[in-house]
Amino acid sequence: MSKRPACRYFQGIAAMTTIRPVFYVSDGTGITAETIGHSLLTQFAGLQFRTDRIAFVDDPAKAAQARDRIHAAGEQYGVRPIVVNSCVDAQLSAILAGSGALMLDVFAPFIAPLEQELGQPRELRVGQAHGLVDFDTYHRRINAMNYSLTHDDGVAFDYAEADVILVGVSRAGKTPTCVYLALHYGVKAANYPLTDQDLESDRLPPRLKPWRRKLFGLTIDPERLHQVRQERRPDSRYARLETCRREVQAAEAMFALERIPTLSTTHTSIEEISGKVLSTLGLQREMF
Repeated sequence: MSKRPACRYFQGIAAMTTIRPVFYVSDGTGITAETIGHSLLTQFAGLQFRTDRIAFVDDPAKAAQARDRIHAAGEQYGVRPIVVNSCVDAQLSAILAGSGALMLDVFAPFIAPLEQELGQPRELRVGQAHGLVDFDTYHRRINAMNYSLTHDDGVAFDYAEADVILVGVSRAGKTPTCVYLALHYGVKAANYPLTDQDLESDRLPPRLKPWRRKLFGLTIDPERLHQVRQERRPDSRYARLETCRREVQAAEAMFALERIPTLSTTHTSIEEISGKVLSTLGLQREMF
């Protein structure tokens, strides 16, 4: 298939759409391309994107299939697709470019300067970003995930091994943040949900006091909390706006009095929350 000019996407289409198709294409899992691509897209508020990940594109046949799929999306939506590409093989990237999409190569801007600085060429091996290179590191990551799952939502209270304990009202974002910290940083993250009984006092619950230095508070706008709880338990006392306001106010008063570092999750991504937790508590970890 010959390379199609980008302008073709704008020819013969009566109605244009505001949806822009975005593809994360990789010769491995696609996690790297998707993570970087997502960070880039968040810089453009007010635009609507339809994202799709195409993983394990590691030979010309798969690249050709991906190319046709990307081109078809451009025809469907009437706009030029965007491809965030982390394939290391230039031949595969060239095939993908035949889709006529805007090609954003994740590694290209950095490889040449690094090769020059380090005095050696890169190794062209697919899927290296998430390969099982260090078993000890991988084992630590799995152990952290197991710990976070067994210490989720106050299921277990033996916090001696915890690196961090996230505290907050129910549905404030504790569990997904713990899972992210474990999966990407190997952090043993527990979380403790503040109950009605806990919120009757403006002091820390007794079982948390010995672990003060590990605590990090998560709060959330009551209106947003009301929406989240409504999806979980519609029209319940738990989901009422007044309940949400009361709980959030009590939790924030406790955090302030006990001088617990706190962050609102209302308009903050899991990646940002995790970064803030690591920075505030002084946890030095490399991202896997």
